[in-house]
Amino acid sequence: MITLHADRDEFSQLVLTQVDPKACLKRLRSLISPNPYELEAVRPLVTFDLSKFRLMDSLDVVAGLDSRPVLMDLTPTEFEHLIRQLFEAIGLDSVNTQPSSDEGVDAVAMNTDPIMKGLCIIQAKRTKNVVPFETVSALAGVVEHKRAAKGILVTTSWFGRASEAFANEHGRLELLDGANLVHLFREHMNLDVIPGPVPPKRGTR
Repeated sequence: MITLHADRDEFSQLVLTQVDPKACLKRLRSLISPNPYELEAVRPLVTFDLSKFRLMDSLDVVAGLDSRPVLMDLTPTEFEHLIRQLFEAIGLDSVNTQPSSDEGVDAVAMNTDPIMKGLCIIQAKRTKNVVPFETVSALAGVVEHKRAAKGILVTTSWFGRASEAFANEHGRLELLDGANLVHLFREHMNLDVIPGPVPPKRGTR
């Protein structure tokens, strides 16, 4: 590739069929690409089909939080948007879905890395009680139906042993309890949150 700048009068005096190309380009102070056939690296474009979800506008919940927010004091909608902001802070493109419109899916997180790319569906449960096993098993069905790479169930409380065993066996489910949330909010958003009650020493169904 060649770039040059020449006055009209200077260029009009040239007889291009009778000039030495190298000498002509040098006289016109041209810039020549050292290797015009070398391709420049471009990051692969990763896109996801979100038409299967009913999305909604995002809310900034963090802006209205106290210095040490109590997660159980949030409304269910505020908690869902806060979880979406957490996944954005982790580094994933995330959007919330409309309430009661997507089989319990509260948010969608997308990993746009061309190697580790994948779409994750997120359920956020703001509760003081153990998350029922049926909720975890239902998420597995939603993961398959939405063709998601992973399903993530986030709660202010805890999960029973049966739920944890099921998630481990499934391989595409991630369970994040209140203790996990405390760590993630502190690490990625510098928030010192208070989740739900302390779980019992022995896991329950």
